[in-house]
Parts: sequence; structure tokens; C-alpha cells
Amino acid sequence: MKAVYIMWLREVKRFVRSKSRIVGALGQPVLFLIALGYGLGPVFAKAGQGNYLEFIAPGIIGMTIIFTAIFNGMQIIWDRQFGFLKETMVAPVSRTSIMFGRTLGGATVATLQGVLVLIIAIVAGFRPSWLGILPAIVAMLFIAFLFSALGIAVASKLRDMQGFQLIMNFLVMPLFFLSGALFPLNDVPAALLWIARFDPLSYGVDALRAFLIGSATFPIALDAAVLVGVSAVFLWLGARFFSQIEA
Repeated sequence: MKAVYIMWLREVKRFVRSKSRIVGALGQPVLFLIALGYGLGPVFAKAGQGNYLEFIAPGIIGMTIIFTAIFNGMQIIWDRQFGFLKETMVAPVSRTSIMFGRTLGGATVATLQGVLVLIIAIVAGFRPSWLGILPAIVAMLFIAFLFSALGIAVASKLRDMQGFQLIMNFLVMPLFFLSGALFPLNDVPAALLWIARFDPLSYGVDALRAFLIGSATFPIALDAAVLVGVSAVFLWLGARFFSQIEA
């Protein structure tokens, strides 16, 4: 447990001490909230769907979390290139503990980013259900844990950052755009809904909407089951691939 705590603390301290990283990671979510939330708001309202800012805010929170969490895996490649990973791997602790600590640290950082975006959205005019904020933060943590484990699993098989960035962009953008973060899944074509059902972020965004604005496409029990189940699978894959790293 000490190894898990130390690796978690390292990731959190790196985040807290890097003010430019915090500010930079908030730029894209703020742009989406303002440009889409207010720019497409009248169109959304005329279509009889209500306030678009209310609808899109949980999706933008999910976007922030997935981008931050999944790129946590890049730290593995960075540490490998600068020799820190080798020092970590020869320590008298299990590699599973190291991987779990890094995953938990990345998930914590991504969740903090999600909470910051939630605060910005509230300032911008988003009015969530205050009773749903705490369970929404729990949902954020599960989303972050899921994609942090995925990022580490992929990074464990790669050695260069450029390759990691290309693969992650190839994964992240479809996951985000097909999750229903920017549009309702209720009235989409059956083929698109079928694809969205295989996107784990769809269930994360749906859970955030259920808690924050009381609107959901899937049952909340299904959202929770998918997030927990897929998190367990990615954690197992990440631990397996990380244990095979040759630093």
C-alpha cells in the first residue's frame, strides 16, 4: 500500500505544482462551453430540446476527464526515456502496486480537472442538481480510473511519445464524439446508437447527466455496471502489460 500511495502522491504533486498544465488543460473545455453552449443554444432551444448549456456541460466534463486521464499514460514513456521508470521497476515492490498507484494518481488528477470544469460551467450559467454533485464526482472518478488504466495499458506497449499521441488521438476522438457528449442519443439513427452502446464514455456521460440534470438515456444501474466492469478489465490489462515492460 505504501508503494501505491507514493506513486499516487507523485502524480498529484506534479499536477498541483504545474500551474501552466492546469490552466492549459482548461482552455479547450472553456472554448467548447462558450462556443457550443451559447453558439448552438438558440438552435437547440428552437428544436424543443431546452437549454443546450445544461445539456452539454456534463459532456464537456466527460471530455476533460478522458483527455486528462488517457494521456496520463504518456508519463510512462517519458519516465522510460529519462530512466526514472527503470529505477521504479527495480524497487522491492510489485509492479502491480506501481501500476495501480500511477493509475489512481492519474484518475485523481483527471477528476480534479473535471471538478474545475464543473465549477467553470456553473459560473458560465450551468445550474446542476446540488444533491447530485457528490455522486457525479464519484462517477467522474470511475470514468477517470477507466481511461487512466487504458492509457497506461497502451503506453506499456510503446516506446515513443509520437506513436502514443497518434494512437490515443485515434481512440479518444471517436470515443468522445460517439458518446453523446454533444448530442442526445434518444433520437439518433439505430446504427449510431448501437455504436454508442459499445463506447464506455457513453455510460460515463450518461451517469453525469443523470446526477447533474436528471436526464439519462440508459438506466443508472447499467451506467454503473459498465463503468465498474470496463474499469476492472482495463486495470487487469494495464497490470498485465505493465508487468511485461522492459525498462
